Amino acid sequence: MIPKECKRLAEVDFPVAEVSRHAAKEKSIRYGHPSTLHLWWARRPLASSRAVLLGLLWPDPCDPLCPVEFKEQARTLLPKAAWNPGTSDEDLRKALLKFIGAFADWDLAANGTYLEVSRALVKAAHGDEPPLVVDPFAGGGSISLEALRLGCETFASDLNGVACLILKVMLGSIPSQPLTFAEELRSLGTEIKRQADQELADLYPKDPDGATPIAYLWARTVRCESPNCGAEIPLLRSFWLSKKANRRRALRHRVVRPAGEAPRIEFEISEPATDKEVAGNTVTRASASCVACGAVLPPARVRSQLAAQRGGADVIFDSKGGRTGGARMLAVVTLRQAERGRTFRLPTSDDYAVVHRAQKRVAAIIDEWERGGRTGICPVPDEATPIGGGSGAGRAFNVQNYGMFQWGDLFTARQKASLVTLCEIVRRTTATEPAREIAGLALSRLTDIYNAQGVWESTKTQVRNLFSRQAISIRWDFAEASACAEQAGDYATTFQTMVRVVERFVGLGGEGQVQLADATSSPLPDESASVWFTDPPYYDAIPYSDLSDFFFVWLKRVLPDHPLLRDPFDPANPLTPKRREAVQDETKRDGNRPKDRAWFEETMASAFAEGRRVLLDDGVGAVVFAHKTTEGWEALLSGMIQGGWTITGSWPIATEMGTRLRARESAALATSVHLICRPRSEQAEVGDWERVLRELPNRVGDWMERLQGEGIRGADLVFACIGPALEIFSRYTKVETADGREVTLAEYLEKVWEVVGRSALGQVLGTAEARARNGAAGAVEEDARLTALFLWTLQSSNGSEAPEETSDDAEGEDHSDSEDDEVTSRSKVKGFTLVFDVVRRFAQPLGIDLPKWEGRVIETKKGVVRMLPIAERAKQLFGDEGAQAVAARLEQKSATGTNPLQGLLFPDVDVAPMVRSRGRVSGKRVGADVSDDSLAAARDATTLDRIHAAMLLQSGGRTNALRALLKAEQERGSDFLRLANALSALYPKGSEEKRLLDAMLLAVPR
Repeated sequence: MIPKECKRLAEVDFPVAEVSRHAAKEKSIRYGHPSTLHLWWARRPLASSRAVLLGLLWPDPCDPLCPVEFKEQARTLLPKAAWNPGTSDEDLRKALLKFIGAFADWDLAANGTYLEVSRALVKAAHGDEPPLVVDPFAGGGSISLEALRLGCETFASDLNGVACLILKVMLGSIPSQPLTFAEELRSLGTEIKRQADQELADLYPKDPDGATPIAYLWARTVRCESPNCGAEIPLLRSFWLSKKANRRRALRHRVVRPAGEAPRIEFEISEPATDKEVAGNTVTRASASCVACGAVLPPARVRSQLAAQRGGADVIFDSKGGRTGGARMLAVVTLRQAERGRTFRLPTSDDYAVVHRAQKRVAAIIDEWERGGRTGICPVPDEATPIGGGSGAGRAFNVQNYGMFQWGDLFTARQKASLVTLCEIVRRTTATEPAREIAGLALSRLTDIYNAQGVWESTKTQVRNLFSRQAISIRWDFAEASACAEQAGDYATTFQTMVRVVERFVGLGGEGQVQLADATSSPLPDESASVWFTDPPYYDAIPYSDLSDFFFVWLKRVLPDHPLLRDPFDPANPLTPKRREAVQDETKRDGNRPKDRAWFEETMASAFAEGRRVLLDDGVGAVVFAHKTTEGWEALLSGMIQGGWTITGSWPIATEMGTRLRARESAALATSVHLICRPRSEQAEVGDWERVLRELPNRVGDWMERLQGEGIRGADLVFACIGPALEIFSRYTKVETADGREVTLAEYLEKVWEVVGRSALGQVLGTAEARARNGAAGAVEEDARLTALFLWTLQSSNGSEAPEETSDDAEGEDHSDSEDDEVTSRSKVKGFTLVFDVVRRFAQPLGIDLPKWEGRVIETKKGVVRMLPIAERAKQLFGDEGAQAVAARLEQKSATGTNPLQGLLFPDVDVAPMVRSRGRVSGKRVGADVSDDSLAAARDATTLDRIHAAMLLQSGGRTNALRALLKAEQERGSDFLRLANALSALYPKGSEEKRLLDAMLLAVPR
């Protein structure tokens, strides 16, 4: 057994770079990966979970207390995996770390040799009784699944029934089943498909020519309220059907104006040769533009009309079955046996007749339930959708604004009829309980793509799932997949995808314990766990409960009376637990208290205290965190310290691919910081504030140097430094000043940010003054400090320093919900961006007055700070006349084909000003009669101003003015070139600013 005082491997070292590489790569793995079993948000990579677990379970061989038996076993077993343990304890430590890094590879996760070695070494460290690994916020189950893989016992709990059902299947049903289980599932899937095809045939008929419809493309509609118009406006974000190079298809519209009637919009399918032939959208941020008259229907009226239609996903028919309004079918996507690829056709009256039939079937289902005395739950989900708005997690929802007050409103009539039928088929199956649970999860998983909020992906010609981001909001046009087409979006395909996961993990061995439980009240006894390892909720980042209700309402219907699908704390609650959920969301209350930041911190402190209670005296813990605001970090750390933990290690592991960065040139975190921790001793002493402050700079400086060697950069590095800084603070019961005043965590974190900022500034500017404790704040001007730290924080750990803007899952098109003005817009902006909270934290301790630089260097809107692009500073630096002159020069160069930057530098400036000519007819745009003197930088400008001025003069070809400025700067001193070179190293590669700056530096006289 490992002695209490013996350090674990993860407390002294960790293969950050290697594990990060495998963890980030794992995001692109689909075949057989547990993430394809069922969606769960913020699922941890298996690679990082497995690697950190080994670091927690294995002792450090260099520790004098490391058991001799463990070192002997390690030296015997490591050669089996081709790792040389060497002769010294240091050699053995390096070999174990290399093994952990290699074993993080998905391709080696099921390797027999690696499994044998890892399990044997866990046994050597802990004895014959397997260690118990506990995760109280188990969610997607990555940590618990990897604990099973390593031969541990596991206890996985969650407050959410959807998560617990996923955990039960993944940790209990699959690993303990015989190898024949996958074949049993295939047979079950085939039988369900046979019955579904038979019972749903009339809702998904083939075309008369034999083609198979695989998707139906729809648009919600509103009526133009302009006088003398009244045309129906189809709400379209795009007229494109397919953007594939060999199959470009789009809708083309025309306005028909029958006498005495409202104008009518008709469509045809075209094959556009260029993008210009395709019309733009008809709706922007909830404002609808009438194609017939050009009038704009404001957001309030769009919402009102759609609310009257309960969201507008269904067609409105008259008594004879004729369409009179509601959703409009735009096109039908089909497959033909003799042709490759998708084909598109316009809808017919037969297509609408099928929809009318589906509506009557749903009405009959509900009527039968009502006539039966409403026994049991309604077959169609009638539970309430989430209330949107607020400053917390509730901001992720807006469907109630459009009349979708019940979960059933998020589905078309045909989808509701099909899902009710599939529920009935699964319920009457005679399969084993594990198989029925997987069949039920398959239906739940299907609803992610089979709903009226999915969109058509024209670049890939397929239906895209709803949860491409962690929100549920209005989608103006949507795609309805066929439930019987044997394509993505039908039940059979979904079921077979899940069988691949079963094949990968069946027979893994062991069976994890799963329980529906509150993390603040664990059912485990005192001192029962060897490892307490969890990924807790991220403050207000993800509203798990509200999101999971989307699945929960269907799981209740397909698996009725399942013990996990309930709220154990409130039997009257028809949805997942809300009151006890540890998420900051002020739209909800816990009794009389709003679930604000204080409530969240107290709840997390209680959960951490429970973790400390159930952990063995010689146990170790780990907490994963990846929130990108300091508020989230402070809430977590406050809970940890109040809960009685001390941090003993901190490892940032890259868990996101570069393509996932949510906004171009923004500091979305690519890493998840794994905080290694131990229960703080009851005999811990009181810390001295001055001593803590003396230790802090060296600790942070050493850690920054170490992590930069591992490729950790920018915001990832900022947050990764919080862990080691907290090692100093959290080892004490409390920290006091010389006069006995207790130092708060918030006060200490202010010092941490100051030290991190000064250390970063010293690195990026490379001056003795900046490296000095007080020099950084005084040696460099404020705007230069702000710019340097901003760009340093912006750097990316994944090597993608200037990522292109893309959607969260990098699928090619931006389907963000910017169409609704109540959801945060993710439209493209020029310049680099950081969360205001992060900028404020490093600016204030370094004497940077942010309001002073508003409109000059930065611009702050809605909690985001944007660094102004160089082009937007031209007017500041040169005035109107000078800015126009530089722009005119750029236009002149562009006309000759010699300047590729025209149009990028001055997007908001008239690039073709009417200026006086030299010896030519007045009014010709042939040059700029503006003197070089008028382009000289102001004498009271800062060093950063003069660098930006030089960059603009270089871009505009003002050679004389540039030479004069550079000569003056060389005479002035070294500040100009030193800052210019530092900024060149900081600007993202490929950015416009870096190209301009490097070009300017080449013009400096040598």
